[in-house]
Order: sequence, then structure tokens, then C-alpha cells
Amino acid sequence: MNDKVQGGFPPEAFDGLATQEDSNWWFRSRNKIIIWAIKKYTSNPETFLEIGCGTGFVLQAIRKTFPFTTLHGDEYFEEGLQYAKIRVPDASFRKLDATKMEDRDCYDAIGAFDVVEHIEDDNTALKNCFQALKKDGHLFLTVPQHMWLWSQVDEDACHVRRYTQSELKFKVEQSGFHVLTSASFISFLVPLMFLSRKSLLKKTLAPRSELKIPGWLNFLFELVMQVEIYFIKIGFRIPFGGSLILVAKKL
Repeated sequence: MNDKVQGGFPPEAFDGLATQEDSNWWFRSRNKIIIWAIKKYTSNPETFLEIGCGTGFVLQAIRKTFPFTTLHGDEYFEEGLQYAKIRVPDASFRKLDATKMEDRDCYDAIGAFDVVEHIEDDNTALKNCFQALKKDGHLFLTVPQHMWLWSQVDEDACHVRRYTQSELKFKVEQSGFHVLTSASFISFLVPLMFLSRKSLLKKTLAPRSELKIPGWLNFLFELVMQVEIYFIKIGFRIPFGGSLILVAKKL
């Protein structure tokens, strides 16, 4: 079994991600939603583990927001860790498969951001997160949503699945957690996303081509997301969206 299949992500993708994340509307908007959720539900965690930390883009944002939090990052691929170690030099990193994690009662918060959809045995990964958290610790997840959005983009990204809110909530609760909240995002843009994904079914484009859009469109999409993030923060929920964030607690 090669790394692409076993790890659930093409290792060569990290070079492209490292150059695109800082300016791309999707990564920037997702970071804002993640940081909002962590601030709202944990205030100031002493320890934070990101599973599947990739190039360290999210951990870097967490470091800027929580300068005194002890940060940890796990990543299956060394190709991602080489960038993460540069972005967040004071964090501690491990090359680790989430389904093999054996930590117990170690962290105040754990995040897995667009990670579990790559893992065949997502139930084991979630149960390992539960055991790794301290009592009253928090789990933060983002995942792609709706199988009707499945396309070549998911195939290129080595996704195993896209989730529904009810499916993700059920799996998280089965792992022992109490779900605090969940919210769709990329909702205002989902009609464009749907049309784009369906057109991609008819032609073959370069992997991750959705990230390569004109600067003016990137700017426009980020403006739309600013409005959407405002509605998420005030508690307005839309039942559909390209992505989903979920927050749960270990009681």
C-alpha cells in the first residue's frame, strides 16, 4: 500500500498548499471560523493538539491568538511537517497516524481540520481523540459536507467521504463526546460550488485546480465569507454548506 492510499492524502500536495494557504479565501476564512470557535468554547487552552496539522497553517493562527498555549502537531507525512516546523518553531511535532495515537488525558483541546474525511477508520481516530483529551476538554472538527457535492475534487484530495451533520454528530457522540454545536459554512457560495463540482465531472482538470482562481474572484469570495462568518457568530445557522464545523466536549 503506498503513502497516498494509506495516509489518505497525496504527499506531493503540501508544496502547493504551503504557497497558497496564506492568500487563499477558503483557508483564510476557515481559520477565522476555527479561531472564533476555540475562543468561544475554550477561552484560553493550556495545551492544544492539532491532528493532521499539515503545513502548520492553522497552528500558526492559533499561536498568534493564544501566545501562551503549549502547541502540539501530529502529521502522517513528513512532507507537511517540514513546513509546520518552520511556521510554528516553538510547537512540538510528531509523525503519527491518528488511528494509532495512544495519548491519555493529555490535552485541553484537540483539533482536526479537514482530516477525518481522509481516514477509513474515522471512528477509531475519534475515540483516540476522546482518550487523549483531559476531562472537560474540547474537540474541534471541520469536514467537507454533503455527498451530493462529491466530485473529482474529492477524488484528487483522497477523501473517503463527505459528511452530513447528523452523521458526524452521531460518530462523535458514539466516541463518548457531548456535542456542543455544529454549523455549516461555505453556505452562501454552495450554489457556485455545486455548479463547479458538477462541471468538473465532465472534464479532467489538474488536482486542486479549485484553489487556482483569479485574484479578483478570490477577493470577492473572501468578502462573501466575511458576511457568512458574521452570521455564524451571531448564531444564525444554515442547514447546508460546503463544509461543517463541530465542537464537542469530553464530560
